Amino acid sequence: MTENKTNHIQFASLFKPAYVICQTEKTDRNTIIHDLLEKLAYEAGIGNVEEAYKEILSRENESPTIVGPGISMPHARLDAVNKIVIGIVTSKNGIVYAPGRSDNLVKLIILTLAPKAAPGLYLQAISSIAKICQNPETAEKVAVLDLPEDVWGFFNTNGAALPDFLHACDIMEPVTVKLQEHDTLERAIDLFVRHRVNEVPVIDKDGELIGVVTTHELLKVCLPDYVLWMDDLTPVINFEPFAQILRKESKTWLAEIMTPEYATVDENAPAVQVAKEITRQNTDLAYVMRGKKLVGVVSLATFLSKVLRE
Repeated sequence: MTENKTNHIQFASLFKPAYVICQTEKTDRNTIIHDLLEKLAYEAGIGNVEEAYKEILSRENESPTIVGPGISMPHARLDAVNKIVIGIVTSKNGIVYAPGRSDNLVKLIILTLAPKAAPGLYLQAISSIAKICQNPETAEKVAVLDLPEDVWGFFNTNGAALPDFLHACDIMEPVTVKLQEHDTLERAIDLFVRHRVNEVPVIDKDGELIGVVTTHELLKVCLPDYVLWMDDLTPVINFEPFAQILRKESKTWLAEIMTPEYATVDENAPAVQVAKEITRQNTDLAYVMRGKKLVGVVSLATFLSKVLRE
């Protein structure tokens, strides 16, 4: 019988009431983050406050981490910490977090500091926090708690355990560009040009992935093998093969250029398998599946960003 190993690290075990600033009266984001880092330096020994502050602000200025109604999740990876450290700030009236955004008022800040060389653990913690904050009322509920002990108690009661490992679905993104099985080559070319993508998945009426259309396959249609062997391109110098494609693009079904060779990974597979399948298929995308249905996609750029930088 296979042992069912479970990770017993609870989210609430990653911080203490002493790591919480409860109902701050301040409203400036940068000042509050600095105050929290000073508190964590004293209580949790996170090392150089200014270094952490600079790292966090660099990320927040580039892309504010407002993840839900009234919630932000700033984070940084630091050489100075050897384990996940969580700090929390609450505000009854709200903190001006990202001026210029309509959702800029934040009442709950969950700051995560992680060892720089432990991407898996950090992303597992982020995944756990995201599940806690799925409830749109979380920020309002926590913001009215009067004591740090009450804030810790809220997450101890409602918090989740860190997943045993990071899943593919934890790093996937929604599929925003796709083709239907009844679409034509004309539609595929339109999507390639409009969205500047090199690959588009094709699904059937049930949302099941049935193939992929790529710009490379399109070029193979435009430039058949005999053209590749020609030294003198004079006969095709005016793009005659491409003109032929344009004349029949609205009558060419995707099945004629669709390839069955692409990278897929189950949504519950370890996230590292995304890298394996991308490498094995020599591609830049892995499609995330729930059974036969397409539920997300992970690009190589996204994978590297999340594992090595975020």
